[in-house]
Amino acid sequence: MSFDTPAENAAFAAKFGFRYPLLCDTDRRIGVAYGAADGLDAASARRIGVVVGPDGRIRTWEGKVDARSWPQEVLGRL
Repeated sequence: MSFDTPAENAAFAAKFGFRYPLLCDTDRRIGVAYGAADGLDAASARRIGVVVGPDGRIRTWEGKVDARSWPQEVLGRL
């Protein structure tokens, strides 16, 4: 999820060959709620990792992750 617009995320996804849409948080409310930003005026989000269980509860929250390795790390834990 990023603070970028849908058009910016679509261009980013196309550039890197993602075959799925990226989630947008243009009003930054989700980022603030999950601790990725300190306020609604934040220029960008911190790279955090969150795993949400099927019941909607947060199972894991990491305050700093490497976006390249985090997905594999999480899959390895599951």
